[in-house]
Amino acid sequence: MNLVHKPEPQHQHRLRWMHDRLFQAYGPQHWWPADAPFEVVLGAYLTQNTSWKAVERSLANIREAGALTVDGLRSLSLRELEQLIRPSGFYTRKALALKAFLVMLDDEFGGSLHLLADLPTARVRHLLLALPGVGPETADAILLYALRHPVPVADEYLRRIAERHQLLETAERGNRDVYKILTDLTQRAFSADPVDARAALFNEFHALTVAVGKAHCGRTPQCVNCPLRDDILSNLSAESENQPPHGSSKS
Repeated sequence: MNLVHKPEPQHQHRLRWMHDRLFQAYGPQHWWPADAPFEVVLGAYLTQNTSWKAVERSLANIREAGALTVDGLRSLSLRELEQLIRPSGFYTRKALALKAFLVMLDDEFGGSLHLLADLPTARVRHLLLALPGVGPETADAILLYALRHPVPVADEYLRRIAERHQLLETAERGNRDVYKILTDLTQRAFSADPVDARAALFNEFHALTVAVGKAHCGRTPQCVNCPLRDDILSNLSAESENQPPHGSSKS
C-alpha cells in the first residue's frame, strides 16, 4: 500500500503532537519495567516474538535462580538458561544470543555495562548489531533503556500508527527500510527539544505508542475514543479540501 505524500515538516510536527496528546491521555508510563540495566538487556532479548507476560515469567525464573545479574547469568550453563527462559519461546536461540552478549561484554568491557555505555552511540550500536539475535529494534531498546543513549525505538505499534495516520511518504508493510524511516522521523520530531531531554522523551514516546497501540491500534484499528482520533479526522478534512472538484484537475 502506497501512502499519500505530504510535506516532511508536517509529518514530524504531527508526530510530536501525538506524544503530547498521548501523555495528556495516559500520563507517564514508567517504562522499561526493570530494577537494573542488566534486567533491561535480558528483557530486550526475551521480548522478541512474544508477549511481555511471557517475558515476565522468564525473568521471574531467572530472579528466583539468583541470576538476574551479569555474574549470576554467567554462572548458568546454557542448558540451565534455556530452561529458565522457556516461557518466552525460542529459548534455544535466545539463550545462545544472551550468552554471546555476555562473551562480548566480558571480552571487551570486563563485564561492565557502564564501560559499554560510555562508548559513542554509533559504536555501541555497531557492536550490538554484530551479535546474533540482535536487530535494530533490540539494539535501540538496549541503547535507550539500559544504557541511556538518546535513540528512538520504532516497533510494530508505531508502524501501524504511522501508516494509518499517513505519516510515511511511501512504504509497504514489508519494506526493509521502514524501521529507519520511522526512527529518522522520530528524531526529527523531537529535534527542537533540548539534547539532554531526548532520551527521556524517546523513552516516554515509545511507551505511549505501545499503550495506545494495545488499546486502539492492533491489527484491527479501534479508533473510537482513541486519543489520536482528532489527528486522523483533521488529516482527512485537509485532504478533502485539497481535492479538485469532481471532473476537474489541478494544474
